[in-house]
Amino acid sequence: MKIVLFGATGQVGQRVVREALERGHEVVGVTRDPSRTQTPDPRVRLVAGDATDAANVAAVARGADAVISAISPRPGTTGNAPTLTGAARGLIAGVREAGVKRLISVGGAGSLEVAPGLALVDSPGFPDAYKPEALDGKEALAVFRAEAEGLDWTFVSPAAVIHPGERTGVYRTTGDQFLADEHGKSAITFEDFAVALLDELERPQHVGKRFGVAY
Repeated sequence: MKIVLFGATGQVGQRVVREALERGHEVVGVTRDPSRTQTPDPRVRLVAGDATDAANVAAVARGADAVISAISPRPGTTGNAPTLTGAARGLIAGVREAGVKRLISVGGAGSLEVAPGLALVDSPGFPDAYKPEALDGKEALAVFRAEAEGLDWTFVSPAAVIHPGERTGVYRTTGDQFLADEHGKSAITFEDFAVALLDELERPQHVGKRFGVAY
């Protein structure tokens, strides 16, 4: 499968690259400025791209079997960052123009529900420092639900804590509900998050939906 991956040099993106290559897929990495970063693997060609620009998305996505967005809404080497909401709209319009149906986008945990109708980001005590990013992710999910009709889209939310670690291949999934273990901990490694994402790509279970991943 030919995968066009936005955010290929980020923490999630690098693990998605590794997992995809291990499974025999071809990956084209997209980053805002390839001259300022290094490919995560010599087999991956980096191209310049902007997930918020539909025409640009269409240009780099044409001929792909699937597009994955693992972009970060936090500033990186270029000093600026796209909004997840803007990227959602750019990706949806761009893959439509390119004729690609399969689109997987990584979001945050903030939009997962801790109670029916109550998102984590809207719950008491949610850290103010992370609220803008979490609200952006929540709005991005709303954009997919409202505007991505006709596409085989999936929105993937990690656990509350996502960190480098071991690839075990073991994880649990949820729908819109916040997922934690018996000790109340919600966590996943980047490595196992990538496993879940590639499993979804190869054996779709959540087309037209969001799902969450945690231990």
